[in-house]
Amino acid sequence: MSAKPVIYLKDYAPPSYLIETIDLKFELEETQTHVFSTLRVKRNPDAVVSTELELHGHESLQLRSIKLNGQPLESSAYHRETESLLISDLPDAFELEIETEINPKENTALEGLYLSDGMYCTQCEAEGFRRITFYPDRPDVMATFTTTLVADQKAYPILLSNGNPVEKGVLDDGRHWVKWQDPFLKPAYLFALVAGDLACLEDHFTTQSGRKVTLQIFAESKDLEKLDHAMTALKNSMRWDEQVYGREYDLDIYMIVAVDFFNMGAMENKGLNIFNTSCVLAHPRTTTDMGFQRVESVVAHEYFHNWSGNRVTCRDWFQLSLKEGFTVFRDQCFSADMHSAVVQRVDEVGILRTAQFAEDAGPMAHPVRPASFIEISNFYTLTVYEKGAAVVRMLHTLLGPETFRKGSDLYFERHDGQAVTTDDFVQAMADVSGRDLTQFKRWYSQAGTPRLTVTDRYDAAAQRYELTVKQSCPATPESKQKQPFHMPISVGLLRADGTSFVLAEGGTSMLLELTDAEQTFIFEKIDEQPLPSLLRNFSAPVKLSYPYTDEQLAFLLSHDEDGFNRWDAGQQLALRLINQLIDDYQQQKDLALPEHFLATWRLLIKEAPQDPAMAALLMTLPSEAYISELAEQIDPIAIHQVRQFIKRELASKLANLWLELYQQHDTDVAYSAEPKEMARRSLRNLCLGYLMAVDNPAHLALAEQQFETADNMTDQFAALVNLAHSEFNDSAHTALDSFLTQWQHESLVMNQWLMVQATDPKPGALMRVMQLLDHPVYDPRNPNKIRSVIGAFCNQNAVNFHAEDGSGYRFLADHILKLDAQNPQIAARLLTPLTRWKRYTPNRQAMMQAQLQRIMDSGKLSGDVYEVVSKSL
Repeated sequence: MSAKPVIYLKDYAPPSYLIETIDLKFELEETQTHVFSTLRVKRNPDAVVSTELELHGHESLQLRSIKLNGQPLESSAYHRETESLLISDLPDAFELEIETEINPKENTALEGLYLSDGMYCTQCEAEGFRRITFYPDRPDVMATFTTTLVADQKAYPILLSNGNPVEKGVLDDGRHWVKWQDPFLKPAYLFALVAGDLACLEDHFTTQSGRKVTLQIFAESKDLEKLDHAMTALKNSMRWDEQVYGREYDLDIYMIVAVDFFNMGAMENKGLNIFNTSCVLAHPRTTTDMGFQRVESVVAHEYFHNWSGNRVTCRDWFQLSLKEGFTVFRDQCFSADMHSAVVQRVDEVGILRTAQFAEDAGPMAHPVRPASFIEISNFYTLTVYEKGAAVVRMLHTLLGPETFRKGSDLYFERHDGQAVTTDDFVQAMADVSGRDLTQFKRWYSQAGTPRLTVTDRYDAAAQRYELTVKQSCPATPESKQKQPFHMPISVGLLRADGTSFVLAEGGTSMLLELTDAEQTFIFEKIDEQPLPSLLRNFSAPVKLSYPYTDEQLAFLLSHDEDGFNRWDAGQQLALRLINQLIDDYQQQKDLALPEHFLATWRLLIKEAPQDPAMAALLMTLPSEAYISELAEQIDPIAIHQVRQFIKRELASKLANLWLELYQQHDTDVAYSAEPKEMARRSLRNLCLGYLMAVDNPAHLALAEQQFETADNMTDQFAALVNLAHSEFNDSAHTALDSFLTQWQHESLVMNQWLMVQATDPKPGALMRVMQLLDHPVYDPRNPNKIRSVIGAFCNQNAVNFHAEDGSGYRFLADHILKLDAQNPQIAARLLTPLTRWKRYTPNRQAMMQAQLQRIMDSGKLSGDVYEVVSKSL
């Protein structure tokens, strides 16, 4: 089992020593890279207890030499433990020189320095730097870094690190070197280097103060044409951050490098962002609209980290959401400004409701600021990121945009160059607003998804309307009893004619602040019985209960001026029908689609051309994941069969309307990534999905024609999914073979090809997945490939993963055990479906629990996997 101890927030203590500067020199060789570090160290005057110097270092590090003030250190003066080097009897200030040797080629964990298809790159967040050299690898130790890279000039003509390049040269032996200086203090997790044979797209950006910044995006030469979109996104992000937050970039150069082997999406290393290729490469022929939007969002996210994460960083890893939650909120607002704000909000809430709420209800539930962990890599979670962003959004809502901006200005100015806490962030907001936000901070310390129960009463004679709101929060591992949260609830009141009452300050929405376990809010001068529109724009990350009738939900769907609540009303209507039909299915009754439901969809189709983006949202059925999250006990077979039944009924009974809408949104116009064109494609491909839900040869011909003639990946891939998942087996195989032939040399496109087969709900999926694992395009070392097959099957193909014989569970456990030795981070993240075993029917519970126990009993586990499995059992 893992020998790693539990680390607690309550035990935090400042470091005994600080690093003022670190000079690094890398002599890069595939199996024997030598790292020379020179540290200027001083005793920390703020340390509570002065102890020996602890330098973190992974067990794979080979220590070649260590000198104190130029003299070799006697072996008796230090001792090495599994994950650290401890040195005692040190002066108050000194210089330490350390030489280590590492093997990048054998580093399959993809942490620290490793090789990605022959290119050297690093990933040091959270604790990867300790795989490079001995160093106090904690975020509250901040130093200025100077880095010199030495490598074979022919094989590695590009040598990059943080900061600005200051010197370079060529050696007699065919090697060359480049020295980089980063003038800004940073913790080791923000260190980066890249060495390879790369092509570069270069551009420039002039900041608001008139400084000219060089922008460079690096990739393999074959991918150079796929970098334009990322460059545009980068410049838009820089401009937006200046306009909205007043934040200007601070170095002379900003670099992004595309890397194919990467555990995460991207990393904000100071001035040298390392990106998973899936988050930077984009071209209409090879990238879907969703891919284009992801690239834009991730580029923005990592750029925004330059201030919210780099210039001001976290004191310890418990504060991870300090940088991630805040920065996710910033990139969400950026995306809303670039595209449809309603579509963006629906996407964000979809992630919260399906995956984050499930996390809150599972064994790995934790507060936005966790109280303890074994492996910090297990806490790069949706709770830290997405719920953390929702908490920042609530602050923005409570304080208003102007005050929130003043608070962020104060936060950046007060803590520039410091490692701080979520309390420091909230305190800046409290100081500028004059408000007591003590209760609000419970969002950081209490886990779980709060539940709101809302009732109302109308007094016609007094023209008074009352809303009573009760809040509660279920028990989670860290706490059974929860104190009330402070949350904003945005409401509107609708008249019978569909218009909204004018409420506070002349607006049609009013912000209520809930602080007690139960509160009643009174609205005066309400001259008719209103229908409440609650939690507009999803103003708090909660589950809401109000006794709407089907007729009231249909009314909100038609009339609510809040786009999010219109969508949500449609989702609630669909969910009610789905849950009713699940009961019928389980009781072996005949399934039937009510006429009123069909009538609602006829109206939606009729109105769709007015707003294609909104229409595509409204006519997308709730996902199986969301239906599962709301179920008391998950029956994946019933959920899948019922959802497919509804889709087929809507398809067959409204076929002519779907076909007409599909044809209306066909066009010969060349591909554009503009929001209007994305919306058109989204609606058209939704129509194709409904048309292909019934076995009609005419609809098959439409899909085949779209597949063959599409000039962009969005339309071609939509056709491929519909063909591959259809009952037309010959056409499915033909399309998959054709797609493989066309795109087999495009790694990212092959990820899509693998995923479409892994998520095919037809019987026999596990056998197909096993065959994919032996396919030449699959690489068992590449996280993107692993996610595209194993991750996609286990997370997005519930009907087959949860097969009655438990074969899906055995399959996942087999691969967790293999991957844990290779890449513990990926292994731990793949475990999620098994961790939710208590939500399923008894027979499935037993089989899932047995596989978790099998993993636990297997022998030595990494800390990553051990923590998840032990908490799940």
